[in-house]
Amino acid sequence: MKSNVLKHIRRKASDLAFNNALYNWTLHHNILGGAQPQGFVTIPTDGWPGDIEKGRWLCEGTFTLGGETFDIPRNHWYLEGLTQDWVGHIHGFSWLRDLRALGGDQARLTARALIESWIDHHHGFDKITWQSDFTGERLSHWIGCYDFFGASAGEEFQDLFFNSLSRQARHLCRALPGDSTGIQQLKAIKGLAYCGIALEGRENWLEVALDLLQEENRKQILPDGGHISRSPAQLTDALQIFIDIRSALKAAHYPIPAPMQHTIDRMAQALRFFRYSDKKLSVFNGAQEGDINRLEAVLSKSNARGKTLTRLPHSGYERLTLGRSVIMMDTGTPPAFPHDRHHHAAPLAFEFIYGKERIFSACGSHPFDPLWQDSLRATAAHNTLSIDHRNAAEIRDDGHFGRKHRKMSVTREDAHDACLIEATHDGYVQLNGITHRRRIYMGEQGHDIRGEDTLSCSIGAGNPKEIALRFHLHPRVLVSVIQEGGEALLRLPGGAGWRFHFSGGALALENSIYLGDGSRPRKTKQLVLHGTMESDFARIKWGLQREGR
Repeated sequence: MKSNVLKHIRRKASDLAFNNALYNWTLHHNILGGAQPQGFVTIPTDGWPGDIEKGRWLCEGTFTLGGETFDIPRNHWYLEGLTQDWVGHIHGFSWLRDLRALGGDQARLTARALIESWIDHHHGFDKITWQSDFTGERLSHWIGCYDFFGASAGEEFQDLFFNSLSRQARHLCRALPGDSTGIQQLKAIKGLAYCGIALEGRENWLEVALDLLQEENRKQILPDGGHISRSPAQLTDALQIFIDIRSALKAAHYPIPAPMQHTIDRMAQALRFFRYSDKKLSVFNGAQEGDINRLEAVLSKSNARGKTLTRLPHSGYERLTLGRSVIMMDTGTPPAFPHDRHHHAAPLAFEFIYGKERIFSACGSHPFDPLWQDSLRATAAHNTLSIDHRNAAEIRDDGHFGRKHRKMSVTREDAHDACLIEATHDGYVQLNGITHRRRIYMGEQGHDIRGEDTLSCSIGAGNPKEIALRFHLHPRVLVSVIQEGGEALLRLPGGAGWRFHFSGGALALENSIYLGDGSRPRKTKQLVLHGTMESDFARIKWGLQREGR
């Protein structure tokens, strides 16, 4: 609470300091000295692929994000009712890559026209569109894509462009470090670093950016290479930013700080851990499957090598692999404030993939809709156990956690033909004294999966507790309940079959949704084992065996 109040006070103070005519005058007149830049001394080129089809949409006057579209307003850039992700996408200018991928004069002229329009409507500080992460993204994309849209432009465009870029860079240097955290802070730092490299006489901006990056490296990147958010998606974003800053330093013939290269190596190893055989990501903690081409490019540019890890102990994940079967299990505790804002309440949740087919998967997240994002943080949206329809962690109205699990014990045993993991969490102890323990065994070359979930109460059971143990199926999996509700048969697209069985509880086939890819929920099913805890101890066993081996 105290931290929230201090951040609110700092934010109000920043608005008062920046959002006035005098401050905007200093941005225009550069009272600290230095000539108005007329070009770049070095251009840190943006090396990431764009989407040709999205480039065509832009030429026709439409932004696209996560499969949704929004028409470009011709008379202003203030877009009412859009989510923060949409505003960041539009004002961050990452879509310049899509126009560059399309190529040609129409795409180039569209890029210039949109940049000119944005500048015409943003002469001075604006507390939304000039916030540090948006500004950092915008500057890095303006610089990184300049060769495409700006190198052949006339003098009038050049003057307008460099004048605006200088004003934004001055503001960004003054605004940092500010109160941004996580990926937002890394985006701001990247923008300042690009300006310090690209503009003559602004090496001090680069020094400031590298000092801030070193601090964020210490705060955000865990010893095992994971990101503090515990999200595979945010790990991907962070790794891409570190790679970009390293590439920009190389282009300008600056030395690469040793800690930066070491961090990139660790992050690449962690990202490889989160990829399944389909080359996409596990969908834990706000992640979606992700774009294969982007993931391949990030890992390729990282230049990191090494075998896929079996565990990320600091991030809190375990990976069991036998034959073509992979199980990923969340065995970590929630990150500290403020990084818990998008974290999911899903201790001991797991995902199961066979070959390139996902069988059990979390419901996922949404690329930009905050209502969907928050709904899918619930325990019931994951393959784990809930008690009395309550989340294993309290998600408060502000999106941060209240009650949450603080203790997680994990052990695992690995042999050449089997592996076993056992873990417990105390997320429900504050509510009812109940500890949840989960054991998952994998054997027979990955064709035999067995699970056991137990609940034990340390303070006396009291009233009976309702238990729900969920197994959300990927939309490509067909399911039918057989043996009068005693088993379920799962059929994969390639024809492989799996038989699900259990003891303890009653099986129900219920509706579910999947938002692991894109912005439109896909209908799917979930197997739910319902039970009641009437004493100080309860156990549910379940298993999954490959058919026709």
